[in-house]
Amino acid sequence: MAFDGVTIAGIVKELKDNITGNRIYKIAQPEKDELILTIKGSCGQVRLLLSADASLPLIYMTEKNKTSPMTAPNFCMLLRKHLQNARIVSVTQPGLERVVRIELEHLNELGDLCSKYLIIELMGKHSNIIFCDDKDMIIDSIKHISGMVSSVREVLPGRDYFIPKTQDKAELLETDKSEIPVILTAKNMPLYKAVYSGFTGLSPCVAHELCYRANVDGDKAVSELSSVELDGISGRLWELSEQIKNGDFTPNAVYENRLPKEYAAIRLTSYSEENTQVFDTFSKLLEYYYAEKSTITRIRQRSVDLRKIVQTALERNVKKYDLQLKQLEDTQKREKYRIYGELLNTYGYEAQPGASSLEVLNYYDNQMLTIPLDPMLSAGENAKKYFEKYQKLKRTYEALTTLTAETKAEVEHLSSISTSLDIALQEEDLVQIKEELIESGYMKRKGGAKGKQKRERITSKPFHYISSDGYHIYVGKNNYQNEELTFKFATGNDWWFHAKGIPGSHVVVKTNGDELPDNVFEEAGRLAAYYSQARGQEKVEIDYTQKKNVKKPGGAKPGFVVYYTNYSLVIDSDIGDMEQVQD
Repeated sequence: MAFDGVTIAGIVKELKDNITGNRIYKIAQPEKDELILTIKGSCGQVRLLLSADASLPLIYMTEKNKTSPMTAPNFCMLLRKHLQNARIVSVTQPGLERVVRIELEHLNELGDLCSKYLIIELMGKHSNIIFCDDKDMIIDSIKHISGMVSSVREVLPGRDYFIPKTQDKAELLETDKSEIPVILTAKNMPLYKAVYSGFTGLSPCVAHELCYRANVDGDKAVSELSSVELDGISGRLWELSEQIKNGDFTPNAVYENRLPKEYAAIRLTSYSEENTQVFDTFSKLLEYYYAEKSTITRIRQRSVDLRKIVQTALERNVKKYDLQLKQLEDTQKREKYRIYGELLNTYGYEAQPGASSLEVLNYYDNQMLTIPLDPMLSAGENAKKYFEKYQKLKRTYEALTTLTAETKAEVEHLSSISTSLDIALQEEDLVQIKEELIESGYMKRKGGAKGKQKRERITSKPFHYISSDGYHIYVGKNNYQNEELTFKFATGNDWWFHAKGIPGSHVVVKTNGDELPDNVFEEAGRLAAYYSQARGQEKVEIDYTQKKNVKKPGGAKPGFVVYYTNYSLVIDSDIGDMEQVQD
């Protein structure tokens, strides 16, 4: 995934076709490093989003608007002064640099026609939006970069604008076909790295795709390539160059387990068609892709405190459990001490005064046994000492057996909450998880006097899917939903699914009294695998049974059940072709 030079070439072509000749009607700066230009003309009305966010630099057309601050920032006010009603003359990209230049014409205070440039640099942490005059002198920028910050280039009013050349890369669009193999063979590294480090504007994703098209292993060292392989990758690079020059782009995104993984301006043939979505425009691709990506990022950020609480408690309980198991193992010698005591009571008269051991017949297994003795004690006193050790270890064993079971249940409970956090897609999904942590004593409820604190309103609902045969399948997002699905929503003959032996969601198939087709069992099994700790694995064992066979033990944690009659299936966790219902 990268907003690389090829993608920018595609978006520049799109902007040329849509906004050239139109006028800027409105300028807003909703975020400190983001602009929205409202543009009107032959294209109707569109909004152009320009973001210089260090983590997510972007440029695309959108219909959505954002709320602006009551007082516009200085940079926004400056642009309004110069560019209100300015006409967009051209949109260009120097080579395959991650830079977009928008040339603008406007009338100054005297009514003279003037040219200005709005330059958008989409370079990760070095991203910026720079406003220049017709001589490429910087008037202002959304981020000021002084010599204290960068020794390569200052971005300050009055400085000359230029694109810094910090890497020795060739311009693919200006490279002759015969020069491509020379550039590649000069790189002593794996082929895919040589491709994107040898030419400006190519991302690792595109490099891997070109290697795939050339049928060459991208991890193979350039020095080990045969002449046929070198010709193959050189040909694919030349084809890409011609494709960019002709404006032949295919904006597409690749998904893995329903989550956005990659996107590119060229068709990613190295991925299956079922996991690829092609878009009409780059703007739709970028808006849709990053909306999904930001949803996942946002929910991760919102859940970071909850994850920290769960992880800390989980680590503490795992350590406690390991220690308890070790202590429990040490109590296994208790029976040995009991036998020593009994045998000493039986054969103690044979022990010589001051002896350090006594060899006797163990009447439990008819084997000779040597019993260590304390020479300072009599046989009876040694027997008493061994019985005391036995009783102490017996008490420890009984206590640890209970404690170990409790700690194991706590580890399983916390692991299930951790899985619920991975499943959560919306902020509403976090409310029930937070409530569970509060009721389990891991968090305190905020606000209000003691006894008057209120629970947050629960609006999250289970996932709802429809099978290929039309049966409704429900998936719990957390332990509370799992319990409600299984014991309040499902009826006796409904089918219940769960990943075997690992944290995961309860999956319920409503049968309506029917005998289910085999497809439904497979699809429900995939959902149980996907919404579990085994997500992404190719083989996951799933237990399934009718709901009437599922019971909740007394005092068990929310969502924890037992069942003794069940079937099993082994299936993958791919749910890409399943239809989710938005309730």
